[in-house]
Amino acid sequence: MRHHPGINLSHSRPEDERHAEVTVFGFWTFLMNDAILFALLFATYATMVNRTAGGPTGAELFDIGNAFVETLVLLLSSFSFGMGAVALKEGREHPLKLWLGVTLVLGLGFIGLELREFAGLIGQGATAQTSGFLSSFYVLLSIHGLHVLVGCIWIVVMLAQVSTFGLSRQVRSRILRLGLFWHFLDLVWIVIFTTVYLPAVAS
Repeated sequence: MRHHPGINLSHSRPEDERHAEVTVFGFWTFLMNDAILFALLFATYATMVNRTAGGPTGAELFDIGNAFVETLVLLLSSFSFGMGAVALKEGREHPLKLWLGVTLVLGLGFIGLELREFAGLIGQGATAQTSGFLSSFYVLLSIHGLHVLVGCIWIVVMLAQVSTFGLSRQVRSRILRLGLFWHFLDLVWIVIFTTVYLPAVAS
């Protein structure tokens, strides 16, 4: 049996494998374009990090505890999606829906934590208009958060499709691509945590 990049769908037919190879390769291309977008955002942040215009710095504003919880939530969501991927590989529909539901709850929880952080910063007067540093910070985290929201909506759509169509070829392929997207967002957040929050705390 041929194997496509990502999850090995051991219960699929050969034509399903070929379909997944083509569609997943195309989705990898999309993710590479998205990686370029985030690379530009990280570069912008690195350029603006010291341009506080006399306003507060990251060391004065960032709550490393909240950022750590956000990181833990996303890591758990990647684990839950991985368990769903195992269920998908084995053709087990109910466990797949269960793990997708857990991932959805964790994703929404992450968005809630991020919105709470933004509200706290804005409450301190640290808005995007305060400095170039904060503008780049808000843009970077907002773009990532928007991606997580899109991922959550995608999970809802896939839960509906699994319930309606079962584990058809198209549904399996879409879940496979959703998994790549979700793990990509987790990786981007780890980079955010290590390049945005940790240096601010260490300074």
